[in-house]
Amino acid sequence: MTTVYWSAFEHPTFQNEQLFLAATDKGLCKITWPSENFETMTTWVERQVPYAVIIEDEDVISPFANQLNEYLDGERKEFDIPLDFRGTAFQTSVWHQLTQIPYGQIRSYSEIAEALENPKAVRAVGTANGANPIPIIAPCHRVIGKNAALTGFRGGLQIKERLLRLERFHDYTQQGHARFQF
Repeated sequence: MTTVYWSAFEHPTFQNEQLFLAATDKGLCKITWPSENFETMTTWVERQVPYAVIIEDEDVISPFANQLNEYLDGERKEFDIPLDFRGTAFQTSVWHQLTQIPYGQIRSYSEIAEALENPKAVRAVGTANGANPIPIIAPCHRVIGKNAALTGFRGGLQIKERLLRLERFHDYTQQGHARFQF
């Protein structure tokens, strides 16, 4: 039996709406978006961590919350916390690839597929990106459409824009993409 620890998290970036962070003894496994609720988190845990015991514990979640706060406050560019990805082999390969995108940079879905040596898997990469259980830490907000469009985003395009602004990413002509305006 696995214990999943959780705690609520608030930050002005999310207009003081609650997010929920969850972790196992292996690492952070889930962050919800403001549009999601506690039930979203517990349903995900029940599906991905069978027979889990879910316990509220701010002390266990504190190292994860601290680094997330530091990032959202503009004080952290890289995370060094353990992650416990729960998904298919393909999904986890995509999510690990997300963690390789440097702060302030972007990648297209096709670039992620190519990095996985599966260039035809662009749509599958998009689906896996949308199912990312640890957004921000595995920065799915740094993935855009090939034509430099901000495409669908589970957290909402406004949040994607806020996170990209936080990283001072206003223009990606340096990477050969069209000008990006907010």
